[in-house]
Amino acid sequence: MSPSSPEAVKKLVENMQADLRSLSMECKKKFPPVKEAAESGIVKIKTIAARNTDILAALKENSSEVVQPFLMGCGTKEPKITQLCLAAIQRLMSHEVVSEAAAGNIINMLWQLMENGLEELKLLQTVLVLLTTNTIVHDEVLSKAIVLCFRLHFTKDNITNNTAAATVRQVVTVVFERMVAEDERFKGLMEEPPAVQGNSNRRSVSTLRPSAKDAYMLFQDLCQLVNADAPYWLVGMTEMTRTFGLELLESVLNDFPEVFLQHQEFSFLLKERVCPLVIKLFSPNIKFRQGCGSSSSSPAPVEKPYFPICMRLLRVVSVLIKHFYSLLVTECEIFLSLLVKFLDGEKPQWLRAVAVESVHRLCVQPHLLRSFCQSYDMKQHSTKVFRDIVNALGSFIQSLFILPSAGNSSSSSTPAGGSVSASQGSAQGGPGSGGAGGGLITQAAFEYRGTWIPLMNVSVQGSAKATYLEMLDKVEPPSIPEGYAMSVAFSALLDLVRGITSMIEREISKQEQEAAMREEAEPASPPQDPMAHEVWEEMVNACWCGLLAALSLLLDASTDESATENILKAELSMASLCGRLGLVTPRDAFITAICKASLPPHYALTILSTANLSNKDRFDEQRSFSLCISVYSIQGQSVQMVSPSSESHQQVVAVGQPLTAQPQGTVVLTAKNIQCMRTLLNLAHCHGAYLGTSWQLVLATLQHLVWILGLKPSVGGVLKPGRAVEGPSTVLTTAVMTDLPVISNILSKLFESSQYLDDVSLHHLINALCSLSMEAMEMAYGNNKEPSLFAVAKLLETGLVNMDRIEILWRPLTAHLLEKVCQHPNARMREWGAEAITSLIKAGLSFKHEPPLSKNQRLQLLLLNPLKELSNVLHADIRQKQLECVLQILQNQGDSLGPGWPLVLGVIGAIRNDQGESLIRTAFQCLQLVVTDFLPTMPCMCLQIVVDVAGSFGLQNQELNISLTSIGLLWNISDYFFQRGEAITEELEREEAVLLKQAQDKGEPLNRPFHPAPPFDCLWLCLYAKLGELCVDPRPAVRKSAGQTMFSTIAAHGTLLQPPTWNIVVWKVLFHLLDCVRKSSSTADKEKIESGGGNILIHHSRDTAEKQWAETWVLTLAGVARIFNTRRYLLQLLGDFFKAWEVLLDHIQSAALSKNNEVSLAALKSFQEILQLVTPIKDTDKLDALAMDVSPVLMESLQVSGPGRPLVRSDSLAERLAQRYGAQASLPPPGEELDDSALWWSAWNTWYRIGTECTRPPSGGADKLVFVPSQPFLTALIQIFPALYQHIAGGFSMEDLKKLGVILYGAVSVPISSDTSPFILPSYTEAVLTSLQEAVLTALDVLQKAICVGSENLQVMYPAIFEQLLLFVEFSCKPPQYGKMETKHVANAKYNQAEWVALNYVPFAERSLEVVVDLYHKTACHKAVINEKVLQNIIKTLRIPLGLKYACPAESTWKLAVSSLLKVLSIGLPVARQQASSGKFDTMWPELANAFEDFLFTKSTPPDNLSIQEFQRNEAVDVEVVQLISTEILPFANFIPKEFVGRIMSMLNKGSIHSQSSSFTEAEMDIRMREEFSKVCFETLLQFSFSNKVSTPQEGYISRMALSVLLQRAQDVLRRYVEDQRLSGRCPLPRQQVTEIIFVLKAISTLMDSLKKTQPENVDVNVWAQVIALYPTLVECITCSSPEVSSALKDALGPFKDFMQPPVSKVQNGES
Repeated sequence: MSPSSPEAVKKLVENMQADLRSLSMECKKKFPPVKEAAESGIVKIKTIAARNTDILAALKENSSEVVQPFLMGCGTKEPKITQLCLAAIQRLMSHEVVSEAAAGNIINMLWQLMENGLEELKLLQTVLVLLTTNTIVHDEVLSKAIVLCFRLHFTKDNITNNTAAATVRQVVTVVFERMVAEDERFKGLMEEPPAVQGNSNRRSVSTLRPSAKDAYMLFQDLCQLVNADAPYWLVGMTEMTRTFGLELLESVLNDFPEVFLQHQEFSFLLKERVCPLVIKLFSPNIKFRQGCGSSSSSPAPVEKPYFPICMRLLRVVSVLIKHFYSLLVTECEIFLSLLVKFLDGEKPQWLRAVAVESVHRLCVQPHLLRSFCQSYDMKQHSTKVFRDIVNALGSFIQSLFILPSAGNSSSSSTPAGGSVSASQGSAQGGPGSGGAGGGLITQAAFEYRGTWIPLMNVSVQGSAKATYLEMLDKVEPPSIPEGYAMSVAFSALLDLVRGITSMIEREISKQEQEAAMREEAEPASPPQDPMAHEVWEEMVNACWCGLLAALSLLLDASTDESATENILKAELSMASLCGRLGLVTPRDAFITAICKASLPPHYALTILSTANLSNKDRFDEQRSFSLCISVYSIQGQSVQMVSPSSESHQQVVAVGQPLTAQPQGTVVLTAKNIQCMRTLLNLAHCHGAYLGTSWQLVLATLQHLVWILGLKPSVGGVLKPGRAVEGPSTVLTTAVMTDLPVISNILSKLFESSQYLDDVSLHHLINALCSLSMEAMEMAYGNNKEPSLFAVAKLLETGLVNMDRIEILWRPLTAHLLEKVCQHPNARMREWGAEAITSLIKAGLSFKHEPPLSKNQRLQLLLLNPLKELSNVLHADIRQKQLECVLQILQNQGDSLGPGWPLVLGVIGAIRNDQGESLIRTAFQCLQLVVTDFLPTMPCMCLQIVVDVAGSFGLQNQELNISLTSIGLLWNISDYFFQRGEAITEELEREEAVLLKQAQDKGEPLNRPFHPAPPFDCLWLCLYAKLGELCVDPRPAVRKSAGQTMFSTIAAHGTLLQPPTWNIVVWKVLFHLLDCVRKSSSTADKEKIESGGGNILIHHSRDTAEKQWAETWVLTLAGVARIFNTRRYLLQLLGDFFKAWEVLLDHIQSAALSKNNEVSLAALKSFQEILQLVTPIKDTDKLDALAMDVSPVLMESLQVSGPGRPLVRSDSLAERLAQRYGAQASLPPPGEELDDSALWWSAWNTWYRIGTECTRPPSGGADKLVFVPSQPFLTALIQIFPALYQHIAGGFSMEDLKKLGVILYGAVSVPISSDTSPFILPSYTEAVLTSLQEAVLTALDVLQKAICVGSENLQVMYPAIFEQLLLFVEFSCKPPQYGKMETKHVANAKYNQAEWVALNYVPFAERSLEVVVDLYHKTACHKAVINEKVLQNIIKTLRIPLGLKYACPAESTWKLAVSSLLKVLSIGLPVARQQASSGKFDTMWPELANAFEDFLFTKSTPPDNLSIQEFQRNEAVDVEVVQLISTEILPFANFIPKEFVGRIMSMLNKGSIHSQSSSFTEAEMDIRMREEFSKVCFETLLQFSFSNKVSTPQEGYISRMALSVLLQRAQDVLRRYVEDQRLSGRCPLPRQQVTEIIFVLKAISTLMDSLKKTQPENVDVNVWAQVIALYPTLVECITCSSPEVSSALKDALGPFKDFMQPPVSKVQNGES
């Protein structure tokens, strides 16, 4: 209920009346005047209440009268009445119905009461109510009221004292509150005119309003009083204490700063009165040194510090600095300097404690600190106040560790566990801290070199809650508990750091936001004012040295985890701030401090100093840094270099190996080290962007810690706890074991967070990792110690998380890994280098980039490039990783490689023979994958590279199977080309156009293999060229496989090539290959190869390199020949087909003449193959013809296209050919025949050259090792002739025939080696021809048939053929000689010796003879045959075997010769007779006569073992000959030369008289005498003798003469017989003689028969006489005893009966 509401007013009126009634009642007896006054008062009130509506206003107007009774009541000095009156007055006051006059009266009345010492508390209450309820009391009245309170404060009563003190405080506050309220009211109404500066007149307050004036007067007097001067306004003061005055000053200054700031009068007071006062009061403290006497309680200034005043002064100073710093810049500088001095070690403990509390109060006000910095530190000739404060705090903390009591002993280190534990014990039992929450603090403490200082919980973070500054009731200096000052200083430090860093960070962020907004608004805006930055930098520069010195020391000494945490946080935030501001030196210093704290003691120095020395400028900074720190030194030892010495109070959590080049002992990590490490991780994680070059420090430290803790990298570079490889294993406590995963996780997060760094910071990080890695590598040189893989693992991790901007770090990252890590001799190091690079590449390729890689070729190539670079590393393990990576890339990204293919293929193909099998095998796997899966997805430009790579696998010599399989791949590739031909062609031509344009722009020719050919053809040419290289590989299996593949490919897919490309195929591929093979074969080694690796046995036909090359030559030649055969249509359209043909023939010739039987034979096979060609068709009208005639050839080649895989034909070949070449291309224009004859004659010349070369006998002696061509070779050679002859028959001349003859003769006369003879020769008894001989005869047969059907002029060749055949016939008797070689007869050859065996030529000669007879049969009448005396030659040749007869090598020979002679003569003699007149046969007759004679009267004796039947058969042959003479020659004697007939007659004569041969045994005599033969001879002779056809007497004479000789001989034989018979008596005569006589007897009987048949006139008279003369002799023989002779005699005597007739007259014709 408000005091002005009607109810309240009514109640007030009632209460007043009641009060007055009570008063009148009390004073009724003793004080009647009062009673009256009271009663009149009642009336007055009633009247007022009745008359006025606004009762309160009326009451206020009449308040003096209303109050009067009560004042009078107080005047009675009667306690009861006084209390009642004061209560009533208070009620009035509280309803604000007291006027100014009334108030004055009340105050006066109260003053009297005060002087009388009555109701003191009530008085104070009343004053308070009066002053607080309204503002009517001013000026002197107010001052009287205030003095009244002051006076009450100094009474003897404690309660009154304290109440008065409180009231004074409240009243002072009220005065100032009124002024504030007044200012509020007049705000904006009118500006005050400025007061005149420098006026010291206390009355110059005329400008102030009433309340302000009161306040001014009050404050001025307070200053006077504290200064022990008389007050101007507070008249009546009797006594005052300085402490109370200072408290009041402080409260005013603290509570109403705006009064002083807004009113210049007040500002003036501050400057002129307060500050000098404070400085003056401080003087004893400044001059004082520890060790003088203690202070007394006298208020007078003494020359000793006095705790209550000193403490209050410090509070005032704190307030002044806090609120009026801007007004009192210079003064504050003095205050602050004083404050710093109070921290000095020589000042009393309590003073230092209070000073530290004051400093703490400053430290929680960062803005204030910034002002200091701006006002002092940044001004030129000013004290560096801010710096001094921080340094003072630092020095203060340092000094606490040097106890004056302990002397110097404290600097020596305490033995572990000794005095420390004792001091700890005492501390724990010692007093708690006074006002800091009490309680015993057990563990938290700092310990340094034996000095143990407990840490108390002094204030909440960020607020300076002082303990001693609040001890306003203490007069004596309190005792300061141990550790209190340290705790406050520690809090101050932390708050200072916290305040500064958070303030600057906030401002920086704000500035950055504003800048960003401005940037958006207007991009070209000017940068922020640099002033702010300068301030921040100055603040940091001013404080960092001191902070670092103090914090390092504290960190070192801290034993409490949370304290350590706080120190680390402070260092971390400072480091981060320095980083943000770009202050490198302080940043690195703070980071170094954290780093050192993370590492074991004494470890830090080496590593961090090396880290710093790694670059020069940092070293300089480092030096200046230690200089600025060494200012605050503890007994000459630079704080920065402090190393933790007494670690006993730290819990050891890990023991591990130090990371050094030389193995050392173990090092120990404590819980604090781990804590620091976590801070370091935190720093790097949260503030990585500001670390810049300090990354190196941070990472180096982390690397060492990770190493000591035994974390090893695993997949993706994440570090996992692992076992140390050697040395004492890392020992970890369970505490740290649970921490490790966390640490490892933070480590990973740290590098993951690198994705949020800006590019520059990221580069710093990468550079730091690279240089760390370099150090680790340095360390890993020359020893096989496990290297530190931290840097490499983290490079990998950083790369992986920054994939989205990989371009900016890719080059430095991969360059380092490639050039340094992967080349390192330490295998583990290398392995990780490769792991890192390959993981990065894989990740890079699989990352979803924007734009995707397919559209960003540059990036893709950038990513793949390191993969290629790895090929330059020689270490096999690296290459293995590289290839495994390629394999994975192919499996995962193979489809999207696009322009990256050349790189990938380059990597696969970068194999060398020194790399070992497994690498090559892995690379090959990649290639297989490419060929099987990715050919369609890669750009066609890369197909050529695929071919090259596949080829290089073929050429490697480590693994034969891979070489062979790669040839298979080439086949697959060719298949792919064939199937996708059109698509590939299109793409390649597009590419080609682009490249051509580029080349023209540069003015260079297009650089491409096989350039003029179309690009698709070039692809094929590259494939063929590669296969060609493989065809001359040193390994036979590879050559064979490559050769087969190459020729199959050309056969199967050659149709796709443009005609001009065939030119290149022929010259650059095929002939080039032939040249190489020929060269290699001719130079190949003839040494025997023992065995082909392992237990493989090599067949003897392949056991030298030469033989293996021979196989290759064979394959190659055959392949080329086949192509010439099947692609003849195409090739003939090329301009230089004839030249190519010549070259091919030259190759065939050189192969045929090679000394290797296999090659030479194969060459001939190829020769045969190219001769089986058909001349191209002539009719051009239909394309069908093309299909019909070309397809068989092509189809045949397609069927044998490859290793067991028929090709799928997409459309008919005819169509395809027609599309490709146009319908007319392969057909000659109408009417023009392709002129082939030149080709065939060229072939004939080659054949002739081969023939002459290989059949020419060796010139050397028998001792030289000679090469003799083999029989199959010669056979093949001769077999070629018929095929060849078909093509050249038209122009085949006599000259050519002679050449042929020479070769045939030569071929037949070549002997064979004894070791092959069993395979070629039949057993000697069989009369069979060898295939060579067959071939020779076939060749002649072909020729002869051709002549037969040929034109007239061809027939002149017959004689030559006869001549050739007759030569062969002679072989039957005298085998041909081959040079000077000795040949053995086949029957005597030993198969196991290397001898040459002459063939059995008999069957051949005999067959030739049969051919001769046949041929003669056909051609006897031909002119040429007659002219060339063929018959004579035949007879001449046959004379040899006929003459030898039994001496012939084979019996069959002379028999055949005879029968042949008979046949030939039966045909030839009639011809000879016809031609007798021409004289062409004249020379034949003597030849024939010789032949007959040689045969019938042979000089050779029959063999002893000849059976009788045989002999009879042979005799029959002789008889046949004589019969021929009798039928074919003698009857035509008139056509025959006389000499010849004469010789025949004498021969018959000779034959008819059989002279006895002494060699016959008795038993055989009769048979051996050839009786039958003699008989026939005789008969013929007789028949011829008595023939009536004798044309000339000459002839008749010859026969008569012969007859008489015969008869004469008979007479002699008979006579001798008779005589011998008589002499021998009973003994039988020798068998021959008996035989002879029998023969003679038979001859006589034959003669008798002949004479009977003959015309008598034909018989000469003398003959008759001689015949009759025989009769007596015959009769004498009758006595013989031999029955055979008797029977023959009987036959002989019989015919004589015809002579027995009477004789006629002797006289005849006049003769007697």
